[in-house]
Amino acid sequence: MSPTTSAAVVVPGSFLTLHYRLAGPAGDIINTFGDKPATLSLGTGELSPAVEQRLMGLAEGTHATFELPAGEAFGERNAEMQQWVARKLLAQMGDPDEQYAVGDVVQFPTPDGSGSYAGAVVEANETAVRFDFNHPLAGQPVSFEVQLIGVL
Repeated sequence: MSPTTSAAVVVPGSFLTLHYRLAGPAGDIINTFGDKPATLSLGTGELSPAVEQRLMGLAEGTHATFELPAGEAFGERNAEMQQWVARKLLAQMGDPDEQYAVGDVVQFPTPDGSGSYAGAVVEANETAVRFDFNHPLAGQPVSFEVQLIGVL
């Protein structure tokens, strides 16, 4: 008898090659199907903990869809995550002639400069722009579809 090789299974810290789609009520936020697959490492914050939890125990080759209730995947919407930023500060950080329209998504550097985070423009006036730093799917039900290509 020859030994059987079983498919690798997702565990904390797994390195994954996968196609995935995150969608809310308004449609897809991220969809890698039809493009090159994504690679990511579990536990590094690339996916929310609730989404990572759905991957645990899945075998390589699995194609599954999960429905997460409102607020579970990316938390509830937080009113304090909407903040006014002075145009003077925005000009110092980027292009002084930048026009900000409602719905635009702007990348901001983290305070330590090691990464970035996004804010969506919700309102603007002559002196400041109000950004929403909540995740676009915060407080909404989320559909998460995954096709696991490789698990290391």
